[in-house]
Amino acid sequence: MKTIKVIKIGGNIIDNEEALAAFIKEFASLSGPKVLVHGGGKLATKLAKQMDIPVQMHEGRRITNVDTLDIITMVYAGKINKNIVAQLQANNCNAIGFSGADGNTIITEKRPAKTIDYGFVGDVKKVNTNTLEVLLNNNLTPVFCAITHDENGQLLNTNADTIASELAIAFASNYETELYYCFEKNGVLKDVNLDDSVIEHIDNNTYKTLIENGTIYEGMLPKLNNCFHAINHKVKKVCIGKSQMLFHTTTKHTTITK
Repeated sequence: MKTIKVIKIGGNIIDNEEALAAFIKEFASLSGPKVLVHGGGKLATKLAKQMDIPVQMHEGRRITNVDTLDIITMVYAGKINKNIVAQLQANNCNAIGFSGADGNTIITEKRPAKTIDYGFVGDVKKVNTNTLEVLLNNNLTPVFCAITHDENGQLLNTNADTIASELAIAFASNYETELYYCFEKNGVLKDVNLDDSVIEHIDNNTYKTLIENGTIYEGMLPKLNNCFHAINHKVKKVCIGKSQMLFHTTTKHTTITK
């Protein structure tokens, strides 16, 4: 069975032209099937402020009204996605940009309004990999932004970490799947103020302990929940840390196992 890498990058790479160029050069050199998932960075927030559209967040998640959905669609599926694809082409990696609507790949439903109404935010219902596998078999690399659809013509904003996790799970039926979350830290840290305090291995049991003793909290919780969601659904390997972990085997990072 072939191995596929699903790699998610965030604002620490997207918002820095030099960091993005360096990452793309090394990503392009990775052999074998691979899929890139990217977030939106700070550009959508910057554009919203320029257009006098209020930016609303709750626990790190963007509340998406109609105007905000227009902006993030332009930024995520347009400027950022196509810029990444163009830079991959310049590095001899034949890439193709995707939202969840393209090829009917990621179907979501609008999140119900309970205590918080997130607006046009989508929770994943189904992932179709047939089209993606045809492309991968022809040496094309899919590049996903964080926009999905509901099969009724409505685009929805969906968390990029979740998209990466759900894609990895969907591929696990036909591939040995590895999922990598690249962010600004060296991994999950024992002490957020000490970059070298990396917890190099976390499993289901130690995860519960780390939550109970307050080592893992707030913004790291949803990211790690996506990690464990993937590892508990047949994804072979999940790693979290700086992007260098992909290219330099001695780089410290956190590996998630059952």
